[in-house]
Amino acid sequence: MPRIAVFSDTHDHFPANLPGLMRGADELWHLGDVCDPDTLDDFLALGVPLTVVQGNCDAEPSWPLRRRLERCGHVFHLEHIPPRHAPPGARFVLHGHTHVPRDETDPLGVRWLNPGCITAPRGAGRSFAWLELAAGEEPRWQPVWL
Repeated sequence: MPRIAVFSDTHDHFPANLPGLMRGADELWHLGDVCDPDTLDDFLALGVPLTVVQGNCDAEPSWPLRRRLERCGHVFHLEHIPPRHAPPGARFVLHGHTHVPRDETDPLGVRWLNPGCITAPRGAGRSFAWLELAAGEEPRWQPVWL
């Protein structure tokens, strides 16, 4: 079962223990507002694939504004600022930007997920999330509070 560590809104800072908490991840997904790309060095050192989407505070041209990923038969849309509607075919929309954790399913059956914020949370503590996948099963979303 693949485990993906999902985080967002580092804004050049993160708790020193965060990379260690993500050890054992098969992938890392950062949902934008990294700011300085060097902020990711400790996560790259974990040696697993890192997917990043560009946030409104990012200027790194190699990071796309949005990504469509397929894992274990599930289609995920990653974008920093949540779109008004889920893109066609996406069953899961993962976003950051609001600094507020989210796990909601809309009337069309699309699940909207936000891991929260690492540096400046609003209304909740600092957090990231684990996304655990298995073919034929609903993905498991587990927030981790720091």
